[in-house]
Amino acid sequence: MNRKNDKPIVALIYDFDGTLAPGNMQEYSFINAVGRKKDEFWAETHEMAKDQDSDGVLIYMLLMLEEAKKKGIKLTRKKLRTYGKDITFFKGVETWFERIRKIGEKEGVIIEHYINSSGLLEIMEGTRIAKEFKAIFASSFYYDKEGCAIWPASAVNYTNKTQFLFKINKGILNIHDSEKINSSVPEEEKRVSFSNMIYFGDGETDVPCMKLTRQLGGTSIAVYNNSEASKEVAQRLFEQHRVSFTCPADYTEGSLVEEIVTKLIRKIKADSDLSSLR
Repeated sequence: MNRKNDKPIVALIYDFDGTLAPGNMQEYSFINAVGRKKDEFWAETHEMAKDQDSDGVLIYMLLMLEEAKKKGIKLTRKKLRTYGKDITFFKGVETWFERIRKIGEKEGVIIEHYINSSGLLEIMEGTRIAKEFKAIFASSFYYDKEGCAIWPASAVNYTNKTQFLFKINKGILNIHDSEKINSSVPEEEKRVSFSNMIYFGDGETDVPCMKLTRQLGGTSIAVYNNSEASKEVAQRLFEQHRVSFTCPADYTEGSLVEEIVTKLIRKIKADSDLSSLR
């Protein structure tokens, strides 16, 4: 925690697909735009990754480039952002971030929201909630001189997602910095203590982040949709001690997740107050 700040900073860190929005972000507009069906697109991604023993994130990005080229679609950053406009969210998501900030203000803490996702940064930048985040850590493309995507600039998978927890811990808000993240920083100078982190995820790909957050003193929450399969995954994560809480992906005022987060905020503030007395 940054001891120089009178108020502790609480970082709420979210996966995106299945956590804030149903399904995968490519399924809302992009896959339709290139004339594919979502099941076919993901099945081909899986087969290509298996055939070449490759990372699935890199392969879905490659397939996006190939399919767009076939249809004569120039994947500029602006074009990719348009695919984010059609994304719908779970109940209450669009008002959640400001409500939690106000709860934090009332309780005497600073609330910051972050995204940590294997999805595409550019698509998320086009969503209605993009402005709510201190930083969005996600996969992204590299662009040529004409502004067209030609290569992955960043590919975020389930294991390397954990690096961004350490970046948040040290106050690093970009992906390219590999010097500060590896430097030794006294605990009292780190910007956000792990004990002040709350990680939200929905499935097995979130396990490394969920587990690391808990191991280092923070809290992990598994959210689930209305399907039995989703509920079973969340329950399994709880039983395996990956998460501390499970709850429906309902972010409306008065929801279970709001109640849990409010009480965690109060606990973090109380722990900070007690620590200052030592």
